[in-house]
Amino acid sequence: MTTATARPETGARTPDAPELDYTRTVDRLLVHRDALGEVFLTDLRQTGENTYLAGAQLPRSHAYYGDHLNRPLSYDPLLILEACRQAGLAGAHRFYGVAPDNKFILTHLRLHISHPQQVTVGSAPLPLAIETLIVSRKERDGRVTGLDYEFTLVSGGIRVGTAALGLRFKTPGGYLTLRLNNRGGLALPSSATSPQAVPGTLVPAHLVGRANPDNVVLVEPAVTSSSASALLRVPTGHPSLFDHPQDHLPGMVIAEGARQLALFAALELHGMSASKTLVTGVDVLFTRFGELEDETVLTAESVPAAPGDDPRGVPYTLGGPLEFPEDGGTLREVPVRVEATQKGESLCVFTFRLSRVTAG
Repeated sequence: MTTATARPETGARTPDAPELDYTRTVDRLLVHRDALGEVFLTDLRQTGENTYLAGAQLPRSHAYYGDHLNRPLSYDPLLILEACRQAGLAGAHRFYGVAPDNKFILTHLRLHISHPQQVTVGSAPLPLAIETLIVSRKERDGRVTGLDYEFTLVSGGIRVGTAALGLRFKTPGGYLTLRLNNRGGLALPSSATSPQAVPGTLVPAHLVGRANPDNVVLVEPAVTSSSASALLRVPTGHPSLFDHPQDHLPGMVIAEGARQLALFAALELHGMSASKTLVTGVDVLFTRFGELEDETVLTAESVPAAPGDDPRGVPYTLGGPLEFPEDGGTLREVPVRVEATQKGESLCVFTFRLSRVTAG
């Protein structure tokens, strides 16, 4: 059985909304993390049957999420998505009775940053309020088997963007059956014992907006007149991308590779420097598990404007217009589509909105 709620007209908090606590993080087990330093969620407050508030503190410095070249430095959109993912995980356990031993499967992600200037790294960590709405709840035999979330992101009382997330929950036995069926009966691997060698030549870090090569996940890039491609490096020893052992390729690892290729393609195809380009929109639907042993090919191409799209060529699924200060600058936006495949089968398709403001 599936139940759903209507989407609210606005994400503004009501005057009687509870205050969120940002003084400590939640139990790391609630957000499926081994390392305390990878926990960003600080509070959960239920406000209704299908709504709750979550608090997250975004760190000013982080070896992975803080390793970017853009100036002024902005909080990583994948960090914001990770905070939303943690809000979804923790809320599922605390408010909807999902058992601690259940396996969580990520089905989709979406992010739209409408006020990039509000998520610039400043002199203190950023307290983020995540207003959470359950738009669809799937149940079977009295057990919640799936939740679809929509989030409104608020900082300093200002709505800075929106996000969405889909999760499905499997019992350990149900998950094992699903994965074995996916793999034709082959035993499940573990990232803890997978090779950590780099299969090829890394893309230079600065071409994908990174300073530290350890955070680069692309190898063997290729460029044509209309597309760019690369292989995904699976860094099983990376402390953030593989915080704990996995039997498959995590969606957030694919997202990192896709984001890096989108920036690389924007530079190669449009001359947009990764150090001056912001990712202000992400939209992806995951359709298959990514396997650790199989080669993952990422392919990027610009997305042309289509009838019904925003006149700037940005699909409406990535959200509404961006708002920047009235300083006479010029906004340039480029949507880039990135597909991840294994053995010729599509795992997922991303659409990124890349934005750049040039001086007027």
